[in-house]
Amino acid sequence: MTGKRLLARTALIVGATAAFAGCAPMSMQKEVLATKAAPEAIGPYSQAIKTGPMVFLAGQIPIDPKTNQLMKDASIEEQTALVLDNLKAVLASNGMTMDNIVSTSVFLKDLNDFAKMNTVYATYFTKHFPARSAFGTTGLALGARMELECMATVDPPL
Repeated sequence: MTGKRLLARTALIVGATAAFAGCAPMSMQKEVLATKAAPEAIGPYSQAIKTGPMVFLAGQIPIDPKTNQLMKDASIEEQTALVLDNLKAVLASNGMTMDNIVSTSVFLKDLNDFAKMNTVYATYFTKHFPARSAFGTTGLALGARMELECMATVDPPL
């Protein structure tokens, strides 16, 4: 099958699937979301990107948004709380809450910190816990002990 023919066939299948499911194809324009209530990006990335009904929040490390300094010597519980507060601020500035989060990825420099991180993490969600992955890593930006990124939907789950 030629490239053009395969592309046309794929477009037909996607269109038919969308029509069958009762939904129209959605626009996938990107909107940059940002707030001064959370740390500014420390590189060439955005705090969050909204596309369609999804919001993708960049990984946050424990940087105090008031001082723009890493809380390097803070406990894992304090680092986790600050990271979650920063993600919460990005969501809040765009009319969302932690209930909008559907998936998170946690990166820990030391997996022995998992239970302590998890205790704090659990206090930030009131309805449905999001899906989650957790990874051990040998290092994180600026020497942080943890990082957390997440995905959210514009409309929270019922």
